[in-house]
Amino acid sequence: MSDEQTAVDAFRSLPAVEPHELVGLWRGLGIPTGHPLDGVLENLGWFGKRFRPDMRVDALLFRVGQRLIAIDPARIPLRLALRFQNIGRMGAARHLFSCLQRGLRAKGPVALLRTMPFDGVASAAIVYDHQPIVDYFRRIDKQRIMGAMTISGDDRIYFFELERVDEPLQRHASN
Repeated sequence: MSDEQTAVDAFRSLPAVEPHELVGLWRGLGIPTGHPLDGVLENLGWFGKRFRPDMRVDALLFRVGQRLIAIDPARIPLRLALRFQNIGRMGAARHLFSCLQRGLRAKGPVALLRTMPFDGVASAAIVYDHQPIVDYFRRIDKQRIMGAMTISGDDRIYFFELERVDEPLQRHASN
């Protein structure tokens, strides 16, 4: 996909997914559309998301060596990150992020998984606890879903794909 409208059209064409179907560990990958966050999360070592059976979510998992670390998005200056997105794609940003990770770690799940409508279709969505973010989801196939991250007050949508990871890898995950 090359632009946001193409991604919006693709997202709208996909079927809904129920929240309970997402329980488990998912590896993420951004879908380039010209959004300010394109490539930023990947540069910082983003792994994906973990959906728990109680419908709570580790919304930002990063790979650190052989471990997964959950980051609290409430500790990230979102508006600043959107404004200076090119910095987030630089090697220096990855180094700085690795130095700051201890202070950014989540003390537990940071979002709630529930059903919410997007363009009139009710599907699974993540509502972040302390950021004005909602991630909406639609099914691509049995192992993959497409996400549309919206930020209150910003008309742009960040698109990403999540692919289910086999259960044994979950043993490496930690908060």
